[in-house]
Amino acid sequence: MATGRSGCRRFNLAAATGRQLMRLRFSTPFSALFFALLLALFSVLSCSADIPAGENKPASVRNIILLIGDGMGPAQFGLLESYARRAPNSIYQGRPTAVSQLMQQGKVLLSDTGPHDVLVTDSACSATQLAIGEASGSEMIGLNARGDSVETILQKAKRAGMRTGLVSDTRITHATPAAFAAHQPHRRFENEIAADLLTTAPDLMLSGGLRYFLPQDAANISTEQQKQISAAQLTLKSKRTDQRNLLSEAQQQGYALAFSREQLAQQQHLPVLGLFASSAMDDAIYASQNPASAQPDLNELTRKALQLLGASEHGFFLMVEGGQIDWAAHNNDAGALLHELLRFDAAIQEVVNWAADRDDTLVVLTADHETGGFGFSYSAHDVPAARTLPGSGMRGQAFAPNYNFAPLSLLDRLYAQKKGYYRLWADTSTDASSDGQKGLPTADSLMAEVNAALDFPFSRTQAERVLRRDPNPHFDPQTDDPAGATQPHIEDFSDFYVYREERYLNALARELASAQSVVWSTGTHTAAPVPVVISGPEPILQNFQGFTQHAKLGHQLKALIKTDGTGPTELGD
Repeated sequence: MATGRSGCRRFNLAAATGRQLMRLRFSTPFSALFFALLLALFSVLSCSADIPAGENKPASVRNIILLIGDGMGPAQFGLLESYARRAPNSIYQGRPTAVSQLMQQGKVLLSDTGPHDVLVTDSACSATQLAIGEASGSEMIGLNARGDSVETILQKAKRAGMRTGLVSDTRITHATPAAFAAHQPHRRFENEIAADLLTTAPDLMLSGGLRYFLPQDAANISTEQQKQISAAQLTLKSKRTDQRNLLSEAQQQGYALAFSREQLAQQQHLPVLGLFASSAMDDAIYASQNPASAQPDLNELTRKALQLLGASEHGFFLMVEGGQIDWAAHNNDAGALLHELLRFDAAIQEVVNWAADRDDTLVVLTADHETGGFGFSYSAHDVPAARTLPGSGMRGQAFAPNYNFAPLSLLDRLYAQKKGYYRLWADTSTDASSDGQKGLPTADSLMAEVNAALDFPFSRTQAERVLRRDPNPHFDPQTDDPAGATQPHIEDFSDFYVYREERYLNALARELASAQSVVWSTGTHTAAPVPVVISGPEPILQNFQGFTQHAKLGHQLKALIKTDGTGPTELGD
């Protein structure tokens, strides 16, 4: 990506030299004045020689692209780079990741993601803070900490005459994309969020979440819509509790509809509403194994978004989310996490390629929070045998570390995973297992499925431990479903594994931890600060410094956009 100049460095050098010379004793005041004028002339000529005609215009950007890796904290950035650079069989083969390319082009900050009055954030609150540029509250969508609706950066961009777009590999009604175009007191109101999205009317929306746009009664879905949906191999299942057909409402607003890769490829004009899954889109491992699927992958969605939005004469705002990074980390699934990071990096590469020769585009990559407390760690498990090194400094001693410091081959073994834990669990679960618990695998079926999908041995004893259940200390018999009286067993820090039935996946991760040299501290989010990578014109980059906060970052991005119809410009106050 082309970058602007930050100013003439020779001018500063000349000024410094001038200060030194002015300390000299001159024979007359005229001599001192002569030297001062000479230095000033030298400074002007030096700068003029360095700056070609037209390059001294005020710094500005025409396009703003915000990339959000949901749950992508510092350790997740590290996993991506460790695999790319150090895995013996890395698919990058010496090429830099798109993330590292952005880092080379711009600058890297750290940001506190915390909400108004607590330490730890969720995706809705954090994305809202980025979107509105103000502090927000937990699980709010498009509201500030007082509960007021606040114009988002996408809505401001639209008011300024810019094109706007949202892309996610989750659902378009999910927390992160919703925060940029909806206003709701809680993220769970996805039916209302779907309606809000059409009210805001971004020019492009590409994701999953079809079920929130379909009327409760399939008879109210038009024949042509049913034909398109059926061709994409999607169901007509609805999550709405009313008969609103938001697809028809979108078409009345001028939207073209797309439900498959083929249908999306046919779209050459905005606005476009693409809904490629009933709920969430396919996970990265499954998508990579099914390239002929009707569902486009995240990099394809990003490429199409740039193609359509990039034609705007007034610039555009685009948010792209790698949302399933977060889901893999919630499940403590290291192999799936790696694949989600790789998928997001492929989407980022589309942005890097598109912006490569432009000096009018600001690209911001960050996360909404860190998920899982992920990390590699050394352990006493499977300590490697002593071996001889050829170096003279060993003085005849064997190389014998006291611990297992995690060999690089683990990176390839994580990449070799054939199923994410969530899909693995669903595939091995039965209608009724031997103990009568609906939807659970047996120890034998779980052992077989894990050994088939992962390159880490898994025993029947481990499977039995994963399937244990305990009384739920938070169960209220007066209000809760009786099925919640027990919950999957977690050995310690149990309260930090809040998604009750998904705790089985966290228990599976605990059993595999030693073999993978991977540790997780939670099944939820942490308050770890997250990286912010910013690339664009140098004078604008100077406004982003050091340790920041997501609400401040959102405020700075919103301030780039003028509302006089000329699109974005340099940062204001």
